[in-house]
Amino acid sequence: MSPSSTIVTPPRGLEEGLFELPTADVAVKAYFAKPAGGNALPVILVIQEIFGLNAHIRDVCRRFAHQGYLAVAVDLLQRQGDASAYTNISALVRAVVAKAPDAQVMADLDASAVWALAHGGASGRIGVTGFCWGGRIAWLYAAHNPSCRAAVAWYGRIAAGHGPLQTHHPIDLAQELHAPVLGLYGGRDTSIPVADVEKLEALLAGGNASARASRLKVYPNAGHAFFADYRPSYCPEEAKDGWDRALKWFAHYLKGTPG
Repeated sequence: MSPSSTIVTPPRGLEEGLFELPTADVAVKAYFAKPAGGNALPVILVIQEIFGLNAHIRDVCRRFAHQGYLAVAVDLLQRQGDASAYTNISALVRAVVAKAPDAQVMADLDASAVWALAHGGASGRIGVTGFCWGGRIAWLYAAHNPSCRAAVAWYGRIAAGHGPLQTHHPIDLAQELHAPVLGLYGGRDTSIPVADVEKLEALLAGGNASARASRLKVYPNAGHAFFADYRPSYCPEEAKDGWDRALKWFAHYLKGTPG
């Protein structure tokens, strides 16, 4: 796709902006968006790709805010380096992504959930969604935080991470989830074999209630990063369908909307 496919969501009617998120050790750059004046809002933690807290992830936050959510995204790789400084993906993975331990990421997401509840979020209505690297993290967070009520994972790795500090994977945790997960995958994604998706689906069927309530969708003609409208991998039809499914998923679990 050309750069003209990039979606830009206006902030009209929203409160939004960058802020410094307090964590256990340092302040981390973060971004939020919510309906202006909104309070007691369902919360969605938006987890980045490997490229940091870029314009696309901030735009996704605004899209959720226009749907009535308080959305928060954190630069989860900040301690390891500036992801935006890399043009080579392999170098970025080696120098930054592989050095980010899952425990650090879970703690920062917990901190963002605490911040959200103090700034207009509703207790008991926390969801999480992640893309690419963040798709794997969304599964992990659904197994990590008992307060999480729903998750949507977009084409994150299922059976592996990006380095030795990432030791547990969705396929290891699938049967003991705190929240049901909607997983969205591309049938032509060479980094996530369809066989892994099928194995994950079988494990979910034998898991706890949240695992059994989880659902997986494979788009046969899509590859990796099919939702990323600013990248050549963008697939408009599959992206729209996935977005509609994600909104229905969160509306059901965070707003109590039938469906």
